Amino acid sequence: MELGILVIDDEDGIRRSLTRILTEDGYSVSVASNGEEALSLIRNNPNKYDIVICDLLMPGIDGITTIEEINKLNREVTKIILTGYGTLESSIKAIEAGIDGLITKPFENRELKWKVRECYLKRKMKQFISDDIFNELLKEPDHLLPRISYITILFSDIRGFTQLSSQVPPDELASLLNNDYFHPMCDIIINHRGMIDKYIGDSIMALFGAPVADESHAENAVNCAIEMVKRIESINGSLGMGIGISTGRVITGIFGSVSKKEYTALGMPVNVAARLQKLAGPGDIIISDTTKSKLNGSMPFRKWGTTTFAALSGPTTYFKWMRDDQD
Repeated sequence: MELGILVIDDEDGIRRSLTRILTEDGYSVSVASNGEEALSLIRNNPNKYDIVICDLLMPGIDGITTIEEINKLNREVTKIILTGYGTLESSIKAIEAGIDGLITKPFENRELKWKVRECYLKRKMKQFISDDIFNELLKEPDHLLPRISYITILFSDIRGFTQLSSQVPPDELASLLNNDYFHPMCDIIINHRGMIDKYIGDSIMALFGAPVADESHAENAVNCAIEMVKRIESINGSLGMGIGISTGRVITGIFGSVSKKEYTALGMPVNVAARLQKLAGPGDIIISDTTKSKLNGSMPFRKWGTTTFAALSGPTTYFKWMRDDQD
């Protein structure tokens, strides 16, 4: 996985050593001997660097100040401080500056490679995926490279949210969304080996089978949806949530600009899932025919209708989850 790394250190030996070690691990490495030179490089090409490794103590501006200035140019870059002074004070300053990790000199080659990989992945992915998927990414970060993936996509949305938002004070609305919806629903998604892709207003988009492939992605997504509906009804019966699910081939990878990048999925199955979510009423789970074909026969779904997409040659059949109390 070729990521761009900028090494900032006033010692030539350290720069050479880090360049050799990280190049062996597949990174594209650039170097700067001080903070001013590093800032000039980033200003000239802000897209080039995914990770910055910066010495704490250098002539001119120090490492913490350099990182703070880099933050102003590119907040998305992973920032690691390299220091021979692993004190509590330096750790506190690093945290305040938004630094993702500390590496203490002297370091072993394996330790350095692992720490760089861990810091990068934690910044990009940790809060959105389960621990076991995160550990798989640590072993094989190439999963994040742009690729064609066969996955299942889930969209959830609160019905009547616009009206609700006009009736509830902002602080109460924030508490309601965070405590009764986002937090419990996202825990369920992660527990079913899903990844939180993004929040779009009151909608959640989740991926199953990416970034790490999983043959059970469709069943995981549907079981997740069923648990989500049951959980939100038990937490707050006034929140009516609808869910749409689709399965198919998409392009996955990290996309975006200098100011914001994210791992996501692009393609027609994403559009289908979003459309099906709009067709779902409160408490409904609507799935595509492709998703239905991946499930075992015991899951209670019934053909419910068809919808058309301009980019598809024919209509898409969709199925609705039938509860125990439904015909």
